[in-house]
Amino acid sequence: MRVETVQALKLSPFEYRFRAPCHLLIAAELAERDGGETFVEGLPRSTQRIFTRKLTFVPAGHDFRGSQQPRALTRIACFYIDPDGSLADPALRFSEIEFRPRLFFHDRDLWETAIKFKFQIERPGLMHRQYGEALSILLAHELVRFNGNARRGGGPFDRGGLAGWQQRRVTEYIEEHLAEDIGLATLAELAQLSPYHFCRSFKRSFGIPPHRYHAVPSSTQLEQNRIFRRSLGDHLDARNSRSRLKGGPARYPARRRNA
Repeated sequence: MRVETVQALKLSPFEYRFRAPCHLLIAAELAERDGGETFVEGLPRSTQRIFTRKLTFVPAGHDFRGSQQPRALTRIACFYIDPDGSLADPALRFSEIEFRPRLFFHDRDLWETAIKFKFQIERPGLMHRQYGEALSILLAHELVRFNGNARRGGGPFDRGGLAGWQQRRVTEYIEEHLAEDIGLATLAELAQLSPYHFCRSFKRSFGIPPHRYHAVPSSTQLEQNRIFRRSLGDHLDARNSRSRLKGGPARYPARRRNA
């Protein structure tokens, strides 16, 4: 993964264009304009005037271009991410994911990770290589997590927690294996998340970490799941509800400056 900071030195109009075999994540620390437009292939053009503290994601191979009459001295951080990079967790299958373009959006976790990574890159003498690699891996995980939420839509449980389909899959698996010692990696794989992000998202959704949920008596879990099913509403089909309530099994196919 390569990171660079771009800083405008004068308030003069400029144009830009980008297309490459790598993903591009842009974190706009300061961005205001009096005129101009921005285009990411696959999305409508935008003439938004203020996009300070906004993110833009351009998938590999997509066209990205625009023009700007700046109102302030633009300052952005660009993250060039190799889809086949060796630092990504193999379990993510990062190179196989079809990422969607996004323009001028905000995601707190993704923003904070990107800015922290940029801060470390700008101070190479203070950064341990292992820490830089960990941040780059975390950034890849955050992109996968965000792309998944964007693809499935924002339900009531998507704000920092597990999506509805992830909650169903994990709770069903726990119900079916109550007498077993279930590893965190197993549950994370069911939700298609890293163990780190799964643990954090699970706690946001259920209020307790996975190991404590697994330790709750089954009768209490069934009541929690009934409440959960009612709250999800249309996210859950009646046939699968009946199967769970009867105890029937639900089956599932079980970097640079260089960091």
